[in-house]
Amino acid sequence: MNWAARMIGGRFHYGWLTVAVVFLVLLAAAGTRATPSVMMVPLEHQFGWSRASISLAISVNIALYGLMGPFAAAAMQRFGVRPTLMIALATLASGVALSSLMTHPWQMVLIWGVMVGGSTGVAALSLSATVVNRWFTTHRGLVMGILTASSATGQLVFLPLLAAIAEHHGWRPVVWVVAGATAIVLPLVAFLLPERPADLTLRPFGEPADSPINTQLSKQNPLAIAFGTLAMASKTRDFWLLFFSFFICGASTNGYVGTHLIAMCGDYGLSEVQGASLLAAMGIFDLFGTTLSGWLSDRFNSRVLLFWYYGLRGLSLMYLPHAFGIDFFGLPLFAVFYGLDWIATVPPTVRLATDVYGKEAAPVVFGWVVAGHQLGAAFAALGAGMLRSSLGTYTVASMISGGLCLVASVIVLRINRGERTASPQPV
Repeated sequence: MNWAARMIGGRFHYGWLTVAVVFLVLLAAAGTRATPSVMMVPLEHQFGWSRASISLAISVNIALYGLMGPFAAAAMQRFGVRPTLMIALATLASGVALSSLMTHPWQMVLIWGVMVGGSTGVAALSLSATVVNRWFTTHRGLVMGILTASSATGQLVFLPLLAAIAEHHGWRPVVWVVAGATAIVLPLVAFLLPERPADLTLRPFGEPADSPINTQLSKQNPLAIAFGTLAMASKTRDFWLLFFSFFICGASTNGYVGTHLIAMCGDYGLSEVQGASLLAAMGIFDLFGTTLSGWLSDRFNSRVLLFWYYGLRGLSLMYLPHAFGIDFFGLPLFAVFYGLDWIATVPPTVRLATDVYGKEAAPVVFGWVVAGHQLGAAFAALGAGMLRSSLGTYTVASMISGGLCLVASVIVLRINRGERTASPQPV
């Protein structure tokens, strides 16, 4: 890593190369998380598994992905970003490859639910928050927007390709492609990802030249860091407002649309490739929307931004059941509005968490908030699958999801208002 720093010299800050490496890691993890939605229909056809049983494995995956966030952030404080991330990526690649042998639903729950869900939870939003707070003093919102947009780019890169492979060759080649893509990023992390700017005798981007350099890892147990931060944050109103608004965010994105849109398209006579292409198109718009959201969160009130994001998302979800009945503009219009808003909520939410709880504690606090996001996603993934199995349609699930977003648009206006939280001591 020192040789890489010497090669780029003073031309630009090494933090931007760190962002590029983490972007690729998050891209691979995003593609892996999106894979079960491509496998849902092929598994249903080959093994006769119900959509509800497949949704159970996905919901376990989503829940563990979120619950790992605070512990992953704490482990990065204690052991370092690079070793924590390398163990997670190795587990992820081996788990995905192992899933090519599964023949029973419980095996999908164990592999895709537990192994894949837990390891992708390390390569998640808490990783982005940790890297942004360590490497950047200015432009944090913009960088967080870029890293968050990697989830959309992962769908853009992987989903149409994976859907085409599943349609012509079955689901097993899909998992080998995903496992290989995950394994490729391992050497990038090993050779190009330093722990802190101080390891390269640098300060964070935008940090004054006379500021002290922090080179120490925490000596505290990761469990103590995670639960100690939770105990501190849970005593404040802002934490629960962030938690429940992000619960709704997860329910209306990863849990519902991310999991069920391809299968929903099948209900209306569209192929898997067409459904995956629709998600990929939404990924293109989200790439711009989330990056723009990061830029905006550096300049405007994050509460107001979140109000508009949740409100517009709720209206677009209520429109979704009607979009399939409009010949030309129906689904493209939904893809544009929903895509721009998909995960644009992340940069303002991280900004609010940092403003309330401070630079050091914010990644762990945000990890717990992300846990709420993924619990909401797990709730929606399972709930929408059960509603589809019992009613034969996703319309009711769409309306419930849209209504929850409208509730969230009101909740976020109360964050960091009235109550002032003292900055906690560094953990």
